Amino acid sequence: MRNKLLIGALLFSIMMILSFSLYITIIIAGNYAIDNKKLVMDANTTLVDQNGEVITKLFVENREIVPITSVPLHVQNAFIAIEDARFYDHRGIDFRAIGRALYRDIISRAKVEGGSTITQQLVKNTFLTNEKSWLRKTKEVLIAINLERRHSKEEIIEMYLNRIYFGHGAYGIQAASKLYFNKEVTELTIDEGALLASLPKASNTYSPYNNIELSKQRRNLTLSVMERRGYLTAEETVRLQGRTIKIDFNRITENPAFLTYIDMVLEEAEALYQLSSSEILRGGYTIVVPMDLKLQEKSYQLFQNSEYFPEGGPKQQVEGSLVLLDNESGGVVVAQGGRNYVRKGLNRVYTKRQPGSAIKPLVVYTPALETGMYQPYSLLKDELINYGGYEPRNFNNRYEGNVTMYDAVRDSSNASAVWLLNELSVEKGKSYLDQLNISVEDEGLALALGGMKEGISPLQLATAYRPFAKEGKMVDPYFINEIYDRNGKLVAKRINNEQQVLSSQTAWYMTRMLEAVVADGTGRHGHVEVALAGKTGTTSYTEVKGAARDAWFVGYSPNLVGALWMGFDRTDPDHYLTVGSSYPTKLFKEIINSDGSSLAFIKPDDVLDLEPPVRLVDITDLQADLSFKGLGLNVRLNWTSSSDERLRYHIYEVSKSGRLMKVGQVDGVGEYVVKDVNLFSLNEYVVKPFNPQTNLEGDPSNQARVKFSFVNAN
Repeated sequence: MRNKLLIGALLFSIMMILSFSLYITIIIAGNYAIDNKKLVMDANTTLVDQNGEVITKLFVENREIVPITSVPLHVQNAFIAIEDARFYDHRGIDFRAIGRALYRDIISRAKVEGGSTITQQLVKNTFLTNEKSWLRKTKEVLIAINLERRHSKEEIIEMYLNRIYFGHGAYGIQAASKLYFNKEVTELTIDEGALLASLPKASNTYSPYNNIELSKQRRNLTLSVMERRGYLTAEETVRLQGRTIKIDFNRITENPAFLTYIDMVLEEAEALYQLSSSEILRGGYTIVVPMDLKLQEKSYQLFQNSEYFPEGGPKQQVEGSLVLLDNESGGVVVAQGGRNYVRKGLNRVYTKRQPGSAIKPLVVYTPALETGMYQPYSLLKDELINYGGYEPRNFNNRYEGNVTMYDAVRDSSNASAVWLLNELSVEKGKSYLDQLNISVEDEGLALALGGMKEGISPLQLATAYRPFAKEGKMVDPYFINEIYDRNGKLVAKRINNEQQVLSSQTAWYMTRMLEAVVADGTGRHGHVEVALAGKTGTTSYTEVKGAARDAWFVGYSPNLVGALWMGFDRTDPDHYLTVGSSYPTKLFKEIINSDGSSLAFIKPDDVLDLEPPVRLVDITDLQADLSFKGLGLNVRLNWTSSSDERLRYHIYEVSKSGRLMKVGQVDGVGEYVVKDVNLFSLNEYVVKPFNPQTNLEGDPSNQARVKFSFVNAN
């Protein structure tokens, strides 16, 4: 008897040791298999505008993590009822549920209840592969037991509901709620929660988007199980099962209108804030960007419309790019890197091109005004001049001899631009670009017309024009205002540093002259509904007569500044433009019409305004009448005057020898009286218009002989 007791005690001790060893093995093995980093789920990053409106989501898995407190209890109950009825009773493995599930599957001849616990499913989705083997199942059990030791039931179901896949790219309960019902998870009703709980087993099969009748059947099964588990009454179940499925499908798609902008946001996040694209796509950040959602989408739509682009020959599509900045902040509100831009493709916003005449305000006219030696109505030579073998020609091959800077800008005179740069020196002309950190190696006078080896990108041109719109102040363009992490903590914020790169007076003079370009100069094409100043640009392709390589419009409204380019990625005898800047000008205006700017630029208080130009007129109807005044004789001159009262008129007598002798002047009116003339030595008279802005006289009028009408001056 004593031996039996000893043997029994020994066997019991061995069993206890084995059980303890097995328990320790389970703990050690499970602990070893749990990688806490894998419990950190990928979450989508949201791009929002400055008003908080969602623009798009960036993700590897479309997931928005929510705390379990945000998930209504009836939604949690739906998942527990259909997936793991004894969730709050077991410790990771539920052997009773496994047996019961097997029995019910046999009775119903269909799989109506799963045997795996919610914890096991979480383990399988987080730590294991889809391999079907006893080893994988053993790992699942070991990890599940240890996971229950480390985490509370609330933490486990929270991780489970945030991780599982609901179909159509939606991961987690919040993304699913927005996908199928376009609402927050907190707003889900019982029947909606039951429908979502029905999806994880076979999301494509039971998706209401794919098969609404089968989805309803599966939802009603979940409601029945909830009633059987005591979560619903029979009356509630019948009423809920009778409801139709009303989905507000809000599938997340990648909007092609945003592709350029998204790439540039990701590039800036990595370059300035050391956040890689992978981290952004997985990290659950909220990124506030300066995009104008309406303008971004409109510009994309217009880029798809072939009517706004010149023909490029058979099967040849002319390309384009556009960037618009906010005048106040420098934030990029629109970016289109091409007509059919693809992610990580050629971004033409960055591509450098020859700017043509769009460079003239930057390297010729701004530096000239800044010297103080030139004003908008200073006269420039407009002649065909040879500069050591370089002979710039005007587009129309017409030369006025002298033109004002105002007219040279408006009409894009090539000859006068090169002449002025030659007067300034190329080094002086490049000084403005130097302040903008735009490096240009070219040293020739062709720089005045945009002749450059490397060129300038649309983004650089828009940045360079911004000081004209903002009192001479430069700011670097940017794509990110703020970045918040998944917990709402601010992790990055844009700090703008403006620099004064030219005087506010020069900026205002340039604005007035560039307004003239749009009003009646080379930028007059198209229709504009807002105040707009800008400059066109066209570069020639010399291999084909009359062909162009690049076409531009660069300009600004009171709110926005931007650059639009058209052309081919590679210009050759089979790929070239047959028109100039009219197309980008018209398209730019069509886009900017949605800007909502005021109808006029506002002059800063500390600058002088620029009056409109005074224009000389031709006088062909001068008349001279003899009149009495008291005992004397006068000659009254009359002619049709200009409507511009600023125009001055110089009065000349024509001597017998034909020499002109000035006898007086008058401002703004078409009459003058020559007093006390000698009746026996009357001369003919001539009137010349005089421009007080340029100090230039116009052509003489017709010669008027005095008529003996003896008009009484009294």
